Amino acid sequence: MKRSQSVFSIFIWGITCLVLSCGKPSLAVTTQGRQIWVNDAPYFIKGICYNPVPKGKKKRDFSSLEADLALMVEAGINTIRVYSPIEEISVLDKIEKAGIKVIIGIGYNQQGYFDLYSKSYTQYIKKYKNHNAILFWELGNEYNYHPEWFEGNIKNWYSTLNEAAQTIHKIDGNHPVSSAHGELPDSLAFSMCSNLDLWGLNIYRWDNPSALFDQWEKLSDKPFYFSEAGSDSYMTIERDNFKEGENQKAQSVANAKIVETVFQNKHLISGLTLFSFSDEWWKAGNPVQQDIGGQAPNSSGVPYDGNPNEEFWGIVDIDRNKKESFHVLKEQYNHFD
Repeated sequence: MKRSQSVFSIFIWGITCLVLSCGKPSLAVTTQGRQIWVNDAPYFIKGICYNPVPKGKKKRDFSSLEADLALMVEAGINTIRVYSPIEEISVLDKIEKAGIKVIIGIGYNQQGYFDLYSKSYTQYIKKYKNHNAILFWELGNEYNYHPEWFEGNIKNWYSTLNEAAQTIHKIDGNHPVSSAHGELPDSLAFSMCSNLDLWGLNIYRWDNPSALFDQWEKLSDKPFYFSEAGSDSYMTIERDNFKEGENQKAQSVANAKIVETVFQNKHLISGLTLFSFSDEWWKAGNPVQQDIGGQAPNSSGVPYDGNPNEEFWGIVDIDRNKKESFHVLKEQYNHFD
């Protein structure tokens, strides 16, 4: 009887490992010099930020995943960035099957949902570290703009971040650790976060971030990528020959210039995850309608009106109709070498 139970237990464990991809990973993601490598080849991120919240809802919902992945594949997207862990194994499996990788965002205090504050993030990493959809782990999003979340002292965040990166390295030797930082890190951030393997930068410098590359080269020899960059499709005012109101042309022109600048500096940057895949109606008002406005830190550099209309950032709208920016991005991503 005991032997039968033992065999049964081993069988169940084996099935569980197969389902959760918890055997030995076939992919090893590393950083070498200024590049991200997957196994024996450099990996350049042609990505998109992805937070699918349906019309009328306020929480992420993957019900449109298969249609979304088809659009991403069409657009030449190879990486998606999410803002919180994906617990559904079926979602990760579908992302992998589509040939896309995912950057998993992990927050500080998310009421115990795989966050740093509760240290429950370690459970997630132990469970999913061998899933081949994972590109790397990313801790926090623009937390440097919010010292009030850390008793008024941003050093508390940097200390937590550095310790968490070290912990992850002990658990998972096959994926790097990043943080999505608002703008360029300062000397304090660099000095306190030495355990990070690479940096994500949320950059909003109008339609021309070119000055940043020389700045980064002087500051760090680690890889970095734009964890956010881009433009929305609503003009609060008329400016630069772009008319007030919904304006897909303004968005597509700005995004095209930003992406092209990144491509021109591929020797220094590891790519970008453009913000964002779809419009999100939950951000600025009534989630059953698309509202103008919304708040975002350090957003005066949003082209071309310096105003982050938070519900208009998608390259597709909330019903997955393609905007002009989708077609422009598709052309750029599919022809990048």
